[in-house]
Amino acid sequence: MITAIVLVKASVDQIPEIAESIAALANVTEVYSVTGGWDLIAMVRVRAHEELAEVIPGQLNKVPGVAHTETHVAFRTYSSHDLDAAFAIGLDD
Repeated sequence: MITAIVLVKASVDQIPEIAESIAALANVTEVYSVTGGWDLIAMVRVRAHEELAEVIPGQLNKVPGVAHTETHVAFRTYSSHDLDAAFAIGLDD
């Protein structure tokens, strides 16, 4: 599974509607309204890199009110469970 983190600048007066439209897209698993330089963060999960082109420039960027996006592709996922296991290596009592 390939995960892309998409930072979205959107029309401020339409953020809830834009977020709902993005969240309704196939392969978008979450959309967060955030503080800072970006308005929304969308999590996109696909099986192949080629699918990113279908989802992000093909659909997400075309949502009315989306002004600009920046996409980051994740190399590896770390969860608190993974980190606990990694730090516990060699610490047997």
